[in-house]
Amino acid sequence: MADIDSENAGDLQSQIEEVEALSAIYGDEWCVIDEASRIFCIKVSNDLEETKLTACLQIILPPDYPSAAPPIYQINAAWLRGPERIKLANSLEELYVEHAGESILYLWVERIREFLVEKCQNTETVEQQEMVSMTTEEEVDDGEDIPDFRTLKLNTENAHLFMSHDSDEEVPPVKHGTTITDRRSTFQPHLAPVVTPRQVKMVLDKLYENKKIASATHNIYAYRIYCEDKQSFLQDCEDDGETAAGGRLLHLLQILDVRNVMVVVSRWYGGILLGPDRFKHINNCARNILVQEGYTSSMDEATKSGGKNKKMRTKKTK
Repeated sequence: MADIDSENAGDLQSQIEEVEALSAIYGDEWCVIDEASRIFCIKVSNDLEETKLTACLQIILPPDYPSAAPPIYQINAAWLRGPERIKLANSLEELYVEHAGESILYLWVERIREFLVEKCQNTETVEQQEMVSMTTEEEVDDGEDIPDFRTLKLNTENAHLFMSHDSDEEVPPVKHGTTITDRRSTFQPHLAPVVTPRQVKMVLDKLYENKKIASATHNIYAYRIYCEDKQSFLQDCEDDGETAAGGRLLHLLQILDVRNVMVVVSRWYGGILLGPDRFKHINNCARNILVQEGYTSSMDEATKSGGKNKKMRTKKTK
């Protein structure tokens, strides 16, 4: 067990009691990933055999939870797409605010379960699932050795960054790039400077206020934040139903050695499968807006360098 100072002794005891209760309630659905780092996971389902939906809630318990800080969480579900993910996240955060200082995990799990049931009861659920199934193209092996980032784990060393709730923090400026259209599918990139995960969420919220962007078939994103004090990167990505696209987008940001930036690529599906060309368009969109906003010098440099022997890049000053 990690060292816990006396100030957090009460919180640790509350965590132990909460974990024991959850383990007893949920049985095999409750999983301990790393007890020393206080990382846990629970599989949540709607318990409906006809239209069964599941989601995995991964949790990190900070030393000062529940007295002063919320749990840090990540929801993994292939069907949970942009607007729905934002809606569920906001619902969990509202629950925390209502019960600040109390153990919240049981309420979160049951809220997620309610969300799954409501989704299945929605008359549009079957049509929506069929659309996602039809528009999510099968992975095509195009010969590239692309790392799989879909199972990225939360970095406990940077957990405190997720708990920033500075009311004065402003939404970063969001830039929109030029669209690419191929066989009736349209791709458009969006870029914002970010230095905290909270800003990532703020940018997503801002983008989803735009009805056109919110209606996109996929909103794929990736971000890289450089933590000066630890000299390491905080980075993550999201496919939003476009299998492996988020990992490829993050790989591009790594190749270009950019930092403190978030790139979102919206795709509106046009009814014709594009195969591996869709990945080319997603990355070209992202590369174009990074060049446009000064995060990398030129298209030639981005293509030829392959990320070797380059300095990390933030936006260039003019």
